Amino acid sequence: MSEIRLRFAPSPTGYLHVGGARTALFNWLYARKMGGKFILRMEDTDLQRSSKEYELAIMEALRWCGIDWDEGPDVGGEFGPYRQSERTALGIYKNYAQILIEKQRAYYTVYDKLDNKKPILTTYDYPKEYVENGHDVTISFKVLPGKTRFNDLLKGEIEFDNSTIEDFVMIKSDGFPTYNYAVVIDDHLMKISHVFRGEDHVSNTPKQLMIYEAFGWQPPQFMHIPLILGFDRTPLSKRHGATAVEHFRTIGILSRGLMNYLALLGWSVEEEIFNVKEKISSFDPYKISNKGVIFDPQKLEWVNGKHMRMMDTEELWNEFVEWIKYTQKRIPTCDKQYALKVIRICREKVNTLSQLYEMSYSFFFDDFEYQQEFVNEYLNSPYAERLLKAALLTFQQLENWSVEGTEKACRQLAELQIASKNKTFQLLRGAVTGKLVTPGLFETLSVLGKQKVIERLEKALSMAKATV
Repeated sequence: MSEIRLRFAPSPTGYLHVGGARTALFNWLYARKMGGKFILRMEDTDLQRSSKEYELAIMEALRWCGIDWDEGPDVGGEFGPYRQSERTALGIYKNYAQILIEKQRAYYTVYDKLDNKKPILTTYDYPKEYVENGHDVTISFKVLPGKTRFNDLLKGEIEFDNSTIEDFVMIKSDGFPTYNYAVVIDDHLMKISHVFRGEDHVSNTPKQLMIYEAFGWQPPQFMHIPLILGFDRTPLSKRHGATAVEHFRTIGILSRGLMNYLALLGWSVEEEIFNVKEKISSFDPYKISNKGVIFDPQKLEWVNGKHMRMMDTEELWNEFVEWIKYTQKRIPTCDKQYALKVIRICREKVNTLSQLYEMSYSFFFDDFEYQQEFVNEYLNSPYAERLLKAALLTFQQLENWSVEGTEKACRQLAELQIASKNKTFQLLRGAVTGKLVTPGLFETLSVLGKQKVIERLEKALSMAKATV
C-alpha cells in the first residue's frame, strides 16, 4: 500500500474558519492514524485578496489547535507551508499546461486589447506576436464529450455529464493558475492519496478529474464532508456571528474544547467529551455523517466547561495565563498555590477562560468594582452597616479559616437575625468580591483569607456609612 498523504489547502484571504479547522482536523486525524503525512499548502494565487498576515494567522491558529504538518520549505528549522505563488514562479504550472497543449487538451485564448473579456483567437500554437503586442492571453482546458464519474467515500457514486461543463481557464492572463488546475498539479506532485474537503467542492471535482484523465494520472480518493450550518440551516458565515478560530480563542475557548466540539460535528463518537489526540487510533472517516450539522455556540461552551473542570488545576492555570497574555489582559501576580486555590473554586461556575477571568478578578486584584445591583439592594440597605460591623468583629476573631470555619462564622452571623440568612450571605459575598454570583461563599472567604476579608469588609462598611 502506498503512503497515506493528506493535505489542508486554505486560501490566505481571511482568518481560519471553524469549518476549515474541522476539515484540517479530519485530514490530520486520518494521516496520524495511518502513519502517513499531513501537508499544509497555501493556495495564494488570488493576489488581490491573499495576504501574508492571513497566512501567518492561519498557521498560528492551526498550531493553537494542535494540528501540525510534516513537510514543506524549511524556515528557520521549521516547516513552512507550500505556497502556490512560489510554485508559480518556478514555472511548474505553465510547464504542465504546455504538456496538455501538446496533447491538444488545452489551448491558448487571445483577447481583444480594448476588451480583455472578448476572445478573438484560440490556438494550440504560442501566440507570440499577440503577447508582444500586449494582448491578454490565457490557457484553457478542453472538455471532451462523455461523462465523468467518481466514487465519493462518503456520498457514493457521483456522475456528471460533461456537456454541462464548459471549457475552463487553467492559466490566467497574469500567469497564475486557477484553483481547479493548480490543485490537480499540486496534489499529484505531492502524491496526495486522499482529499477530505467540504461538499461545496463537489462541483469542482469533475473538472479536476478531467485534468487527471488528460495527464493519465491516478486521482486521489475524494470525500466531501457536509458543511457546518447556522441555525437557519445555511452554511455558517459571518451573518451567524463570529466564525474564526481566533474569535473562539479570544473569548477563552480552550483548543481542546474547540477540537472536541468540531470533531462531534459530523463524526459519530460514543462519548461526548474527549481529547482528540487520544482518539487518533479510533478515528474512522467512514463514521462521518453525510448530514449537515448545526454549529451551536452554547454547546461549544458546555463542552469547553467540561474540559475546564476535568483538567489538572495547574494545567488549567498555565492555559489561563497564556490566554491572559494572548488577550493582553492584566496578569495576576500572586503566590502560585493561592492562584491554584482560586482557579479550583472559580472554574466550577464558568465555561470559558474569559468567564474565569471575570469570576476570579476580585480574588487577584483589589480594584474591583461593586456591581450596581449589589449596591442598590444590599449595600444601601438599612441593615448593611450593623451587619458589616458584626461581620468585622466575627472575622477579626476567627482563627479557623478552613471552609468549615468560615461556614460556621457565616451561620453565626445569620443567627443574629440582623437580616435574613440569604441577605446576610449576599451582603458578605458582595462586600468581599463586589459580585452577587461567585464561587461558594464559604470557599470564597476561606481562599481570600483573613487579611483580605477584613480589608474588604472595612471598605464596604465605609461605603455603607456614606450612604446613611
